[in-house]
Formats: sequence, structure tokens, C-alpha cells
Amino acid sequence: MNNAIFTYPYPANESVKSYAPASAERTALQKELDRLSASKIEIPLIIGGQEVRSGDTGKVVMPHDHHHTLATYHKAGAKEVQAAIKAAVKAQKEWERFPWVERAAINLRIAELVSKKYRWLMNAATMLGQSKNAFQAEIDSACENIDFLRFNAHYAGRIYGEQPHSEPGVINRVEYRPLEGFVFALTPFNFTAIASNLNMSPALMGNVCLWKPATTAIYSNYFLMKIFQEAGVPDGVINFLPGSGRVIGDVVFADRHFAGLHFTGSSATFDQLWQTAGRNLSRYRAYPRMVGETGGKDFVIAHPSADAQTLAVALVRGSFEYQGQKCSASSRAYVPSNLWPAVRQQMGEMLAEIKTGDVRDFSNFHNAVIDEASFDNIMQYIAKAKASGEAEIVFGGVGDKSKGYFIEPTVIRVTDPHFVTMEEEIFGPALSVFVYPENRWDETLQLLDETSPYGLTGAVFAQDRYVLIDAAAKLRYAAGNIYFNDKSTGAVVGQQPFGGARRSGTNDKAGSYLNLIRWVSPRAIKESLAPPTDYRYPFLG
Repeated sequence: MNNAIFTYPYPANESVKSYAPASAERTALQKELDRLSASKIEIPLIIGGQEVRSGDTGKVVMPHDHHHTLATYHKAGAKEVQAAIKAAVKAQKEWERFPWVERAAINLRIAELVSKKYRWLMNAATMLGQSKNAFQAEIDSACENIDFLRFNAHYAGRIYGEQPHSEPGVINRVEYRPLEGFVFALTPFNFTAIASNLNMSPALMGNVCLWKPATTAIYSNYFLMKIFQEAGVPDGVINFLPGSGRVIGDVVFADRHFAGLHFTGSSATFDQLWQTAGRNLSRYRAYPRMVGETGGKDFVIAHPSADAQTLAVALVRGSFEYQGQKCSASSRAYVPSNLWPAVRQQMGEMLAEIKTGDVRDFSNFHNAVIDEASFDNIMQYIAKAKASGEAEIVFGGVGDKSKGYFIEPTVIRVTDPHFVTMEEEIFGPALSVFVYPENRWDETLQLLDETSPYGLTGAVFAQDRYVLIDAAAKLRYAAGNIYFNDKSTGAVVGQQPFGGARRSGTNDKAGSYLNLIRWVSPRAIKESLAPPTDYRYPFLG
């Protein structure tokens, strides 16, 4: 038996590759894009380590070329979900007894495989299946994915090492048990790294998972599941279940072994899942852990002292990278009247240079939104702005879904700060701007705080340090991640733990120990070395 007391050192963040012209990584990635584009695969369910084909199939297409099919996938029905629950519950009996160092070693092996052997595969699959350009895929399916795996191994050691004080004659310790049952990991389309983390963070702490991937991310997620297996994740610890959320959820939430939900998606869906769990509480062996990162209406607010150029760059990058489909993407901005003319001009110059198109053309900054439903929803908001006397399309406003789901980066100036595009989550390349009188800073801060029910990310631009301090205090609950003089996106694991409150989720901070601790159920153990032999206390004398 290995009885060494071992800790994993604090890791460095994975270096981001540039994919500059003529670079080795660009050549390797283009080769992998060509290979995957030229092939079509079949994606099965994976239950208890075995491939299962239900016969009920769907198609995976490229969002930027939706006539091109990348894969067919099998959908889980009730029978397959029940089999996955059985496999998970069986696997946990051994997995929870695995030394945590061994579970962490599997994490690190996954990270190493993604970093080297499968970097081009994971990036290419994310590009083709989720319409991310090379840089956006690199910072997601490679770097952030790797960082989650490596940093979590370190954070787990810190959690297990946190032990209580012991008095003379007494030994006190805490055992960090996994949850009693399985975790349901319901993962989004927009970040491959999130799909990885929503499974591997509970698994690292000794839990087992049922994984329902977003239909629009099945392609990259399947390759990720295969890497999990190659790295040594035991059969049944993670079970891969593409299919209908309703079909899978009905079985999951009715089962007595349901122990937790790890979720990223819309607030409405999270509400529904929590309500379903609430109705079934009496069935469960324990109260389930509900961990979710949900919607957002992320803001940028500029003080009259802000620099116009840095503000304009932050708005273009923060609003239109990955087509505004990041949970943290800026979608409403409050710009003072003294800065707006310069900001408008500089944004216009940048947007005039930006190209939109296929991810395989590396000159395209902007690509397709994820699917037709998303395209139609975003275009409805743009149509409302075009038809309203309270809004003006400053840039963009055009969409075309004949080949791919392309929408131009769109900037909407509103005269009513409560116009619908300032308040509702759109999740696409549409930024709404309210130009406020430059002498109404305090009122605008209050307006910003009260406009949206969400509280995910936000950015404050100002040259005046007192202004930054004041804004941070007045916007205390408006954002779980706030940025000074930087765009509202780009949280890095180990540097900016990510998550928001209000209607943006449970704020359990992915990328830190705070998330991992949600996946354990501590047990305190006291041992008396010399137990008393007489019931009487001195006061009875």
C-alpha cells in the first residue's frame, strides 16, 4: 500500500498557441480540420464503458455549413438511462474507495493527452461542430480544459488536507465523502472545457456521473469522452448519454439515487430542473446538490474619464468573439455622451475590417451562431430594434442562414435604457448601447444595477481610481466577476474563479476549490484515546 502523504503542486496555466501564419500548430490544425471534414462518424451512447446503439438517431452538422453532416448520433431512451444509472451506482462502490491521488492522476493524464496527443483533434472538433475560430477553440477545448483538470488536482489536495484541531487525548479528523448516489451533468454547447469540468470535478471527488451533452456539442464531447476512457476513467464512472433532455431528465429526477446536478445553461431550464427535484425530494436518499451557472445580461459601463480606444476594443472583443455566445459576453453598454462619438467611430472602423465566415478560413474573426433556433431568436430581437422608434441599428443587423447561420456583429443604440434588448438575454452578436448624459454617473450606476435580474459578469472603465472603487461598491451584487478596464470575458482558471449570483446561478465558482467542495459530504470523526470510566462530573461533588 502506498502510504505517502502527497500533494500536487500549484500548476501553471497552459500556454495559448498563436496559430500565426506558417506556424507548426497552424499546419497541424489545418490538417486535422481537413481530415475530420472529409469523414463522417457514428456516435454511440457509452454506458458502463460499453458502446450502445439505440437505433434512434440524429445528425450533427456544421453551423457554418449546415448542409455538411459530421456525424450521426444515437439518442438515449428511458431504458438506456436506467441502464446508465445502474452502471453508475455499481461503479461508485469501487470508485469512492480509490485513493484521491489516483483519481487526480487520471485528471492529469487527461490534461496531458489533450495538451499533446489530441490537441489538434479537440480543437478541430470544437471548430467544426460548434463554429469556433482557431483562437477561440484553443483557449477553450485545449487551454481551459487542461487548466480545469490540473488546477482541480491541486485544489482537491488542499480540501482533503483541511483538518480540524485536536485537543490532548483526542484525535479529530474529517473524511470528505462523495455524495451518496450519482451526479447529473447537463452540459452546454458553447464551451468544450465546461463539458469536461462539469463531469470531471465531481468525478475527481469520488462521484459518478450521467452526462447529457448539448446536442449541438455532441461531436467534440464524444471525442472528449473517448479521451476520458483512454486516460483510465473506470467503466461506469462517467456515462455518455446524448438525447432529449426531457426524456433523460424524467428518468434521472425520478430515481432515488439522484444526488446532484451540475449544470450550465439557461435560467429557465435550471428553474424547471430545481422545481422537478423539489417535487421529488421525498424519493431521494439525501437532499441533492444543485449547482448551476445560468443566464446573464453582462454589462460594460464607462465613466467620462475612460479611454475611448480601450473601451471600443473591449466592446468589440467582449461582445462579438464567438458570436456573443459566451456566458460572459457583453450585451449591454452604458457609454457617456462625451465618449460616444469617438467610441462609435472606432468600433465602426474595427467592425468594417472583421470578416464573417467558415472557421476553416483563418482570416474570419466571426463565424456562425450555433443553430437555426438561435439564429431565428437573435434575428427577432434585431427586427424589434429595427421596427422601434426607441432604437437604431448602428452597425450590422443582417443575417443569412442559407448556407450557415451567419449574423453580422450588430450594435443597437437605444434611447430607452429599458428597451427589450437592454434587459433580455439574447445570447448572440447583438450589443445594445445606452448613451447617458455624462453628468449622470451615479444615476446610471443605479439604473444598471436595477435593470437586469442577472449577476454574472460586468466591466467598469475609468481612469479615476476613486470611481472604480465606488462602482465596485455600488455594483456589489451586479456581477460575480467584475473587470476594471478590461472586457467582461476571458476568466482564467486559477486566476478569476467564474460564476455569478442573482438569476445567473449558484455562484459556486468553477476553476477554484469552491466548486469542488460542493461535491463532497464531510464526516467528522472523533477518537478518544482514554475514554472516561465514570459518568460523574466534578460539579456533582
